[in-house]
Amino acid sequence: MSVKSDSKDSRGKNAGGRGAADSAANGGDKASEGGDDGAGLKSESNTVAAAIDRRRRRAEEEFAHELAELERRDDRKRPPRWRLSPRAVASYLMGEKLENGFIVTPKYIGNRRLIEIAIATLATDRALLLLGVPGTAKSRVSEHLAAAISGDSTLLVQGTAGTSEESIRYGWNYALLLAEGPSPRAIVSSPILRAMTEGKITRVEELTRIPADVQDSLITILSENTLPVPELGIEIPAAKGFNVIATANNKDKGVNELSSALKRRFNTVVLPTPATEEEEVEIVRSRVESLGRALELPAEPAGIDEIRRVVAVFRELREGVTSDGKTKLKQPTGTMSTAEAISVLNHGLSLAGHFGDGVLRAGDVAAGLVGAIVKDPVQDRVVWLEYLETVVKERDGWKDMYRACRNVTS
Repeated sequence: MSVKSDSKDSRGKNAGGRGAADSAANGGDKASEGGDDGAGLKSESNTVAAAIDRRRRRAEEEFAHELAELERRDDRKRPPRWRLSPRAVASYLMGEKLENGFIVTPKYIGNRRLIEIAIATLATDRALLLLGVPGTAKSRVSEHLAAAISGDSTLLVQGTAGTSEESIRYGWNYALLLAEGPSPRAIVSSPILRAMTEGKITRVEELTRIPADVQDSLITILSENTLPVPELGIEIPAAKGFNVIATANNKDKGVNELSSALKRRFNTVVLPTPATEEEEVEIVRSRVESLGRALELPAEPAGIDEIRRVVAVFRELREGVTSDGKTKLKQPTGTMSTAEAISVLNHGLSLAGHFGDGVLRAGDVAAGLVGAIVKDPVQDRVVWLEYLETVVKERDGWKDMYRACRNVTS
């Protein structure tokens, strides 16, 4: 892996820079012979992770058989270091029946063209920003894109108000720093630096929650495809195949706006809420089913009628009007996202399985439904009670839902 030097008379620094890049590419394995810069801990963590029965498997593990089958049959041109061709990546995300009858399950249900635009962006030198309200599958799409393209979805920076510049660029092993001073061996690679040296996709979740000055540390990486290390007088170039997928909510509170300079480095794809009720029902059904298997809930799969009722409640309160368009509704303070509807049904399945007869009923759904809607105990309570009395109570076949919700609404 080549490293550019900022000075013409720094051959030693160049060699050391190559060591830094190689160390980053190898996960820091060569950083210290006798010390520990985190490489040993990483290796041990991987061993432990492989040994335990994971609560949630990574996308590249859970769908390894689908990725392998697509890779085996993929005869189209692939960008450098991509596991699959762009068209095969789209098939993996959207689902497809292959010529031999093999079924690739959909990971995203929605507009295929949006996914194609996202994939095409990653095949260029532009980074990708997935934008949308909470619960529109931004993180899920990001994870599956990284899994299909690089075979590794773990190179992740989770954005928070406390995310530091070291999480974006690199940090230092302070024991080595004190012993030797700044040196390539003392560099601790961030997930982004590792992705650069390995030619992989890296993910930045909740980009707008990161402080603005830390966000801007991405500008040089995205525009120049290099990471300067001024302490050593070197810069580490990105290998072919490197790119960034960032996600951000556009209707959340407590966010930091992206600077114009950073926005220009991204192609933005807005992931919308499900266009139709049937589309949202299918999304919720498939996710509830897969999560129920992963959590080993001792309940029967959620009935389609119960799913339809929960989705109807969420859509009506989200849009501020009943499904027939006849009654305008007050809207709660929350986003009423599809992800929350999935959570409500999984909570109900847990209640039904552990404290009921294993069959999901209105009483199992009600508590989670009220909790998802009433975020503000004053404003949202008024909205919810009005909806119960004017819509749920009067709707045919919803008497059980009305009684159950009234029982848990204090």
